[in-house]
Parts: sequence; C-alpha cells; structure tokens
Amino acid sequence: MATEADILKALESVPGPGGVSLAASGAVSGINVSGAKAFVSIAGDPAQAKTWEEIRLGAERAVKAVAGVEQAIVTLTAERAAPSHAHDHAHPPRAAQRRGMIPALEKIRFIVAVASGKGGVGKSTTAANLALGLSAQGWRVGLLDADVYGPSAPRLFGLKGKPRVENGKMVPHEAYGVKVMSMGFLVDENVPMVWRGPMVSQALTQMLGEVAWGELDALVVDMPPGTGDAQLTLAQQVPLSGAMIVSTPQDLALIDARRAVAMFQKVEAPILGIIENMSYFLCPHCGGRSEIFAHGGARRDAEAMGVPFLGEAPLDMKIRETSDSGRPVVGAEPNSPQAAVYLGLAAKVKTLLETQMRRAAPKIVVG
Repeated sequence: MATEADILKALESVPGPGGVSLAASGAVSGINVSGAKAFVSIAGDPAQAKTWEEIRLGAERAVKAVAGVEQAIVTLTAERAAPSHAHDHAHPPRAAQRRGMIPALEKIRFIVAVASGKGGVGKSTTAANLALGLSAQGWRVGLLDADVYGPSAPRLFGLKGKPRVENGKMVPHEAYGVKVMSMGFLVDENVPMVWRGPMVSQALTQMLGEVAWGELDALVVDMPPGTGDAQLTLAQQVPLSGAMIVSTPQDLALIDARRAVAMFQKVEAPILGIIENMSYFLCPHCGGRSEIFAHGGARRDAEAMGVPFLGEAPLDMKIRETSDSGRPVVGAEPNSPQAAVYLGLAAKVKTLLETQMRRAAPKIVVG
C-alpha cells in the first residue's frame, strides 16, 4: 500500500510553478491515501487556470504510477488574494469559469442544498425524502451526500459497494429511481475521516465533477452541518438554485439555523425556506401530541427573516424505522401519512424552483 511519503516523492518529478518541483513549491495543500486511492489537493492561482491544469494532469499521471495506487484523484483549490475593498463589485461573477470547471453539472437543471447550522436535526433524512418526493413528482433526481465526515446515504438507502467507473467517471448507485453518491461508498463506515479543510474540499469537488450524473431535473445536496470549508466550497463552485434549511424548534437549534441562512445569503444563494423537523410527537398508542422540542420556532424565525416556511415534519417512529432499515419512508411507504409530509415539501420546493430562474454561481462578498 502506498503512503503519503510515496505520493510526495512522486510529485518531485512534476514540474511546478517557478521552475521548481511541485513537491517543493508549497502548492500541495493535502495528501491522503485510502486503500488503493490517493487524493491530492493543489492550491493554485485561478488567474493561471491553464497552467495549473497542466500541472494537475502531470501530478495525476505521476501519482497513478506509484506502486499500490489504482486510482488518483488530483484536484485544484483556488488561492486568491484578498480584495482591496471589502465590497468590491467591480468584477462580475466568474460563472463561466466555475461552470467550466465542473462540466458534469451542465445537464442538471436545479441544484438544491439541504443544510443545517448544527448536526442531529434530521437533515439527512429530510434530504433523502425530499429527493424521493421530487422523483415522485416525475423529476429525474440525484442525491449527493456531501457530509464527508458523517455520510448517511448508504445507510438511509440501503446501498453498499463502491461505484463502478465508466469512461473515467464514477457511476452513482440508484435506489427508488434516485441516483445516489456518497463518500460512504468509497470508505468503510468504520474508518474515521480525519481530514483537513483542503482534503474535504477536494473530495467534494471529485464527487461533483467526477460522477456521471447525466441529465437531471434536480440534484439534492445533503450538506455537512455548520458553516465551514465544505459549505464555502460548494457555494463557490456550484451554481446553487436554492438552499433549504432544516431546524428543530428549540432555541439552541434555531440560533445555528439563523447562521446557516445568513451564510447562504452572504454568498447570494436563494433561500427556498426553512422546515421545522421533529416539530411534534404523536403517540402511536394513544394519539396524544407532545411538543418535545417546543413548537413553532422555525416558523417564527422564517417570518422574522423574510424567508418561506416550508412546513413541519413530526418526530415519528415510522420515519426513524424506515430510515434505519435503508427504506426511506417516501420510497417504502409512499401512501403513508408520514410520506405525505415530505411529498408536500417536495411539491413546494418544485414550485419554488420552477418559478425562479436558474442562477449562475455566486460571487462571494466579504464584509
């Protein structure tokens, strides 16, 4: 099995910027070896995209030649100087450049981020059932599980095994008519992902650009919780059609949900709305309703922030049981009252997407 040292040594033979080797240039921002796969991240100046693409291809060839490496994934991350003015609008968004970097997304009509400010609010379950709900509306749908540190899609959809590769691209798994890609298909679920920001960014870039998504009406992106490197990578490189925020009703979760809304507003991504998950609990024995995490907080926040409120999803045993068994409720029991919640959510999201123009990749403004 190859080591990081083996990869770095191979990069010594690759010409880098300024006449020095790539390994000595300081441009290699991350190396990770997982089994027979080697991931390398290179930070380059986007103003010299052609030069850095040649360097990237050279690095890919060198890494592939290392004994024990069957697949080399080498990606570029942008290093750019800080703007001289905090609110500099002199230059238009470089949408065409960003779109050109990820041609695999060109045939996707809408890209929807499902996000939360914190973990444990049911974001992945919501994203999975939203994707299935959109598929039930007759759309061609894909789901990208972008939570590199805690991928959930393999378990949620009952999928296993590494995706096959055709023409240099990974072919996503399918379940209930939805195309699914996740880091969980590439790494054993018991292996911790001890990665720094650049490695996470390159993994996301790979899953976006090196997957044969084909023609889709919607790609649902299950975002990692929080507002860090992974979120900014997606916001910078993907022309998001909109973001949906998942929160539970209590104040602690709503604080983080407000941060998530503010982050997407900062990068000029449309907010499709907020959904209140675990909004209430209906006892399966007596039918009594309990508002375990309080109730209505997400609706109040949505109204205060001027964004749509998309509805309430209950804390429900059937939703939990079907998710844990790899049979999301919309796919497994589409006629159930639990599935109806997500089908209604999908109908609202579909309408919102169809009534707004697809937008170009955003320009991030700092200040």
